[in-house]
Amino acid sequence: MADDKISENIEEYLEVLYRNGSNKEQVSTTTLSKDLGIAPGSVTQMLKKLENLGYIVYTPYRGATLTDEGMKIAQKITRKHRILEKFLLDVLKVKEENIHDQACEMEHTLSDEAERALCTMLHHPDLCPDDNVIPACDLDFDSCQQCFSVKDFDDVINRKFNLLSISELNPDTSGVISFIRGNSELLDSVADAGIAVGNNIHYYNNDGNEFAVTIEDEDFSLSAEMANNIFIRV
Repeated sequence: MADDKISENIEEYLEVLYRNGSNKEQVSTTTLSKDLGIAPGSVTQMLKKLENLGYIVYTPYRGATLTDEGMKIAQKITRKHRILEKFLLDVLKVKEENIHDQACEMEHTLSDEAERALCTMLHHPDLCPDDNVIPACDLDFDSCQQCFSVKDFDDVINRKFNLLSISELNPDTSGVISFIRGNSELLDSVADAGIAVGNNIHYYNNDGNEFAVTIEDEDFSLSAEMANNIFIRV
């Protein structure tokens, strides 16, 4: 679990908030009610609780936005869910219509060690079967390549800030590239373009296949694969 003291119910709410508003967008009570299949009144009670815990900012009659701490937990449980979906479909060959429910049952008990093992076995996947981005891990790496040489993860510190891939951002968002994920071919393509961790980036818009950005005052048109795997600090 993301935190042994956090209930599955709270994790589920944070996961839904992240899914509907990853770039700190306000998610309405109506959206949460429909997504969770819960009465609006019950949703409102939980949102007040989540705000008291410091996981969201809640505006009555409008909705909720994840705080940095709420996003941290939401990303962690979402990452486990989507990696499990990938594993269930690609490795265990579970029927696609069943993988979401199976992953929901498993995500809360998947240890960090097991998550890392699955990620490595699946070659650090960027998308789940529904083509949603798998969040970056919370370890303090610049790229997945650094993960390959680690033998004792107890010595690796956790990243102190949250990350979002370019493809998850709202248009007209700026930040600093802090993590680049992918196989050697993708990493080489990014490096050949002169894109590196530490670069300042401004994201404008996309047409679904290409993402228009400015990196260190140079304009780029990134492929969807690149946009899924280049993460900025938020």
